[in-house]
Amino acid sequence: MSEEKLICSSCKKDVSNSEGTARFKCPSCGKSDITRCMHCREIVAKYTCSSCNFEGPN
Repeated sequence: MSEEKLICSSCKKDVSNSEGTARFKCPSCGKSDITRCMHCREIVAKYTCSSCNFEGPN
């Protein structure tokens, strides 16, 4: 069994084993998962939902 590879929605780095990673459903459509590494969360880097093109953080 292999682990799912998690990619940061902002910087596109592999964050599968990174501490401080957040994963949540798009706050607009609720369809796509948004994954954020600790660094992008700290610098408030933008992300875009792949389903509805919502841009966050607001």
